[in-house]
Amino acid sequence: MSTILKAVHFKETALVIASAMGLKVTVEDSKCIQANAFLQAGIFQEFLIKEEQVTFKINLTVLLECLNIFGSSSTPGSTTALRMCYAGYGSPLVLMLEEGGVLTNCSIKTQEPDETLDFNFCSTNVINKIIMKSECLKEAFNELDMTSEILQILMSPDKPYFRLSTFGNAGSTHSDFPKESDMVEAFNCTQTQTNRYKVSLLKPSVKALSSSVRVSIRTDNRGFLSLQFMIKNEDGQVCFVEYYCAPDEDMEEDYDS
Repeated sequence: MSTILKAVHFKETALVIASAMGLKVTVEDSKCIQANAFLQAGIFQEFLIKEEQVTFKINLTVLLECLNIFGSSSTPGSTTALRMCYAGYGSPLVLMLEEGGVLTNCSIKTQEPDETLDFNFCSTNVINKIIMKSECLKEAFNELDMTSEILQILMSPDKPYFRLSTFGNAGSTHSDFPKESDMVEAFNCTQTQTNRYKVSLLKPSVKALSSSVRVSIRTDNRGFLSLQFMIKNEDGQVCFVEYYCAPDEDMEEDYDS
């Protein structure tokens, strides 16, 4: 569970929404980026909720510290058992962790939930979509010039198909991905689209990328970006983390002028 939450831990607080489907943990920044971690009910041995939906805000930094309370001192091969309880509005989130016969209780104060951004990212408005193995994108991100303020993403049904570009102190750099590559598992691009995004907003998604095995990259008709990461936990169960990022219109004007 901590692996998935770490993938969206770029701000101190998070919104938690619990429903019969499982847990959704949302983190936002600057009204330009939103990350959602989905923990399906099926990954828990037991998942019980008495209301249709429960929502609260919590300090994600504290939650992760509690989840990792046994730390690296854990006995090799041992697992930590976790039980989480929330009694309702205004109540703390109570964690009970057990490992090797040692029991620890944590009580984390919950807060009034904020309204989250609606990026209105609808699949019917998706223009381009690529699914690829994360390993390939990790290498490309490592090679990009991070002195650049922006990352330009080109997706097209024609060559170069999928290109990442930066414009840093050393000049411009490009990474191209042919659609026939073994690393590309699905390629559905209907029109040429070039959008620019602030590197500072995309940097948090590298945490999710480093833990993932596959990534889905989508852009809609407004140039909004969706990055969906498939992450397998220690038991081989699959969870998803999704990042939404708005294009940087100010920088588009600067670079075009």
